[in-house]
Amino acid sequence: MMNSARRLFTAVGLAVTMTTALAGLATPAAALGVFSQPKYAAIVLDANSGEVLYAKRADALRFPASITKIMTLYLTFEALATGRLSMHDTVTISPHAYSMAPSKVSTHAGETLSVEEAIQAVTVHSANDVAVALAEKVGGSESRFAQLMTLRARELGMTHSYFVNASGLPDSRQIVTARDISILARAVMRDYPQYYAYFGERSFDFHGKVLINHNHLLQKMPGVDGLKTGYTNAAGFNLAASAVRGGHRLITVVLGGPSTAARDENVEELLDAGFNVINRRAAGQRMTIASLISEPDDMSGPLERPPIEEGSADQAGLQVEVQPQVRTMPVMAAAQALSEEPKRETARAEREAAQAEKTAAADCAPTRHDRRHHRHVETKACKAALAKAETRKAKLHRDETEQAAAAPCPTAHGRHHRHAAACHADEAQVARADKSEKHKDGGYMIQVGAYKNHSLAKDQLDKIASMVDGRGQVEHAGGNYRARFLGLSQHDAKAACRTLSAHGHPCMVLGAS
Repeated sequence: MMNSARRLFTAVGLAVTMTTALAGLATPAAALGVFSQPKYAAIVLDANSGEVLYAKRADALRFPASITKIMTLYLTFEALATGRLSMHDTVTISPHAYSMAPSKVSTHAGETLSVEEAIQAVTVHSANDVAVALAEKVGGSESRFAQLMTLRARELGMTHSYFVNASGLPDSRQIVTARDISILARAVMRDYPQYYAYFGERSFDFHGKVLINHNHLLQKMPGVDGLKTGYTNAAGFNLAASAVRGGHRLITVVLGGPSTAARDENVEELLDAGFNVINRRAAGQRMTIASLISEPDDMSGPLERPPIEEGSADQAGLQVEVQPQVRTMPVMAAAQALSEEPKRETARAEREAAQAEKTAAADCAPTRHDRRHHRHVETKACKAALAKAETRKAKLHRDETEQAAAAPCPTAHGRHHRHAAACHADEAQVARADKSEKHKDGGYMIQVGAYKNHSLAKDQLDKIASMVDGRGQVEHAGGNYRARFLGLSQHDAKAACRTLSAHGHPCMVLGAS
């Protein structure tokens, strides 16, 4: 009797042990800790200075999912700022746009909405159909728009990113890195602060239906005011977030999270640690984010993954691995051909002139030696190459002079028109003023917007000049006219930005450079 009972007890114990072991094998991926996830990558960036405060696999290739839409919106904001688009223009959902997988807001092909509604549908609801419709509106077709996306990424310094669609729907060719996304997020704030607030809208009323922003940190974490979430099965859970505390802004990008909850908690932890580092540095302490966070088992638990979160959808059989040799050069060549900016023509001319000089130097190297007179004699090839180089340089000089003469001399950028005599006096005066102001106040500035022409930017400066104790200046860069106030101390720049924001004028503090 006793032996039977003992055998029964042993059998029950063995069954419990095996059940526990099998349960351990079935532990969800999230229990491994977010930092140890194979898709995980993260970066924390000081938006003011661009300093990287923390990075983990920040340059590893990853799928962006719906974070792609930040670039889609960047090009949309660029079109608005340059006057190629207005908020009241109509965006039409084409059959191609309507064919996109959810999330979407359209009910049929041919449906229309305004550009402003389209921006809200993308930032709040991550609508794939609207993202594609915006791409077609701005670029003519989604494929051409994607080429422009890749081109603009390179110009912004996003050296590893490559785009093939405007929505972020799964495509193994579409890749980014956490570092590249942080560069893009900072560029949006820097170049188009007047439109950045759309990323912080918590909800959007579209045709009587209230759509809630997928970025839950907007509701739960103080100071968070953007940017964008993303999810596909291949990408994992992605989030690019920005927050402000004490007048200081940080950008955090987390890619490849195992769940919404784990990703959000990780972003919160990184932001909290980042602001902690900023505060301790101000008190004279040496501190890093890595010393304040726990790796790798900081967030274990039964976290469940929904099938679709932010509307990027899934694609059966898509491989997670991305080959480093993704087709970048062909697209770069195509994107290069699409660009018609004068600065690229100037750069090309400068390269040709440099090559001509290099060729001349190479041809002149083996000069013939005249033994009788102990001197070197230039060969015919050498003379021809030198003449070609001089001709090329002269043409480049003429082109620059003509461009400078045709362009108006801006009040604060005579240095860009150094061949126009009328600009020399302004250039010297501005240079002295810049040096004086920077030496006196530290060289901080605030940007209050980018506009399609000089007049609009100047109007914005005049409109808010009474609220800023700084020198207003319009800078022409990247096809836009940036309205800025210069000559501010760090304290005054932050204070002015807070005042402007309180009066409905978004702005961005830019550090000394």
